[in-house]
Amino acid sequence: MKNAQIMRAKRYVQSLTIDTPVNEGLRESRGMLPEYDGVAEVWFESEQELLAAMSTPEGQELSAALLKDESNFVDHSKSSAFIVREEEL
Repeated sequence: MKNAQIMRAKRYVQSLTIDTPVNEGLRESRGMLPEYDGVAEVWFESEQELLAAMSTPEGQELSAALLKDESNFVDHSKSSAFIVREEEL
């Protein structure tokens, strides 16, 4: 990923929704909302690492640039973002 060092990101994954009747079946059988076009994951060592990176002048500049770029393909009013902790079972 181009800006991984500035963000202190460990990993970046884009998962794009595929056109399959399985998605429709899952959604209909559970009464779910329509799927998103995809999901993006950015992995960090910790929440503190993310906050530290985004607190630097370079991180703030990058954050503003990413937000501007997202406006080209993300409808933020219909999207969500959240921080999670992975638990392997």
